[in-house]
Amino acid sequence: MSIPELPATRTIRRGNNLDDVRRNNLAVVLNLAHVQGRLSRAEVTRATGLNRSTVAGLVGELVELGLVEEQEPGMTHHAGRPSPIIVPREDVVAIAVNPEVDAVTIGLVSLSGKVLKRIRYDTARVPSPDEVVNIVKAVVAGMRGELDSSFRTVGVGVAVPGLVRAHDGEVILAPHLGWRNVPLSTMLNTALELPVLVANDASTGLIAEGTFGAGREVRDHIYLNGGASGIGGGISVGGAPLTGANGFAGEIGHALVNSSGGECHCGRRGCLETEVRQAPLLAALKLGSTDIENLDSTLLAQFQRDGGPDPELAALVHHQVDFLAEALSSVVNIFNPELIILGGFLGTLYATDPARMEEAVAAKAMHGPREDVRFARASMGLDLLLVGAAQQAFAAVLADPASFAEPVSLLG
Repeated sequence: MSIPELPATRTIRRGNNLDDVRRNNLAVVLNLAHVQGRLSRAEVTRATGLNRSTVAGLVGELVELGLVEEQEPGMTHHAGRPSPIIVPREDVVAIAVNPEVDAVTIGLVSLSGKVLKRIRYDTARVPSPDEVVNIVKAVVAGMRGELDSSFRTVGVGVAVPGLVRAHDGEVILAPHLGWRNVPLSTMLNTALELPVLVANDASTGLIAEGTFGAGREVRDHIYLNGGASGIGGGISVGGAPLTGANGFAGEIGHALVNSSGGECHCGRRGCLETEVRQAPLLAALKLGSTDIENLDSTLLAQFQRDGGPDPELAALVHHQVDFLAEALSSVVNIFNPELIILGGFLGTLYATDPARMEEAVAAKAMHGPREDVRFARASMGLDLLLVGAAQQAFAAVLADPASFAEPVSLLG
């Protein structure tokens, strides 16, 4: 195992205020364990530059706080006494929520980033905010006994396909859901009596892929998510998310790609998400709106079969790939990313013919930035948005582990 790097937003602190230094360094060690999943005390010592006794004390305090546990080391080829292995506690969890146009998905995610439970509640119509709150409340009520007896719940993270104001979690606009000015954070907090953090779904996807997936250890990358509610984006600059003044940055789905294109819900014409859409792909493959999980395998099978796909299907996919490349060339020029990660049906489009998209972007982007960028599919599959949503809830604990002295249990 290679020596891990410190998380981009965390550095070892030294100074005269010993309590502040200790709390900061506890966060450094916990973040290393959170990102790596398991690592030895020796690896923490090498990564932080702290001495062994200080690391032992910090790890011991995290154990007492119930945030990590130490395990016996396995076989080692190194001389000397093997170092204990530090792992995040699996019973420290967050509740993750992802409302969409056809379902509400609720998950239970551990501090290690593992989805322990996933419940998809299909809806007959686009759910209203009140219906989402009621669904989540009912599902959590069904898990209450297990949560209170077996887990320590830090809070609730929500990934919403829309514009979310960062400081209060209000959904300013979720056009595909038909929501406007919805105080979702407050509504769920009242219903569950737990801390609630709400964010844009693509922004949470960026964090999940950057922490555990394809963007791991890449400081400048962009994540684009494509789903039933259109296309959203998240941007990492120097290892930190670019949020904008109120958390609205990353709406790459509204980049202009076709001046004579169809009208977008934003009021303009020819936005990326009017030309690149999931619904026509499902229809062309004779899949229903609830068959999203089969879209990837079905579409790729068509492109991998002898003789290739049906010409009409190929034309549809190439139309969407080319317009996606049009938008991505501007993204490359503006942000000069090292990596562009494509999730949801955008990842499927890319996988049908990676060379076509890469060559189209290279042909349109400027010399210089186009040589720096590479492309990848999101690697976390169905776990992506649940893990990303949970990261919002874990943020406070990761920033200050010492504050997590008492378990948070469900009330009511």
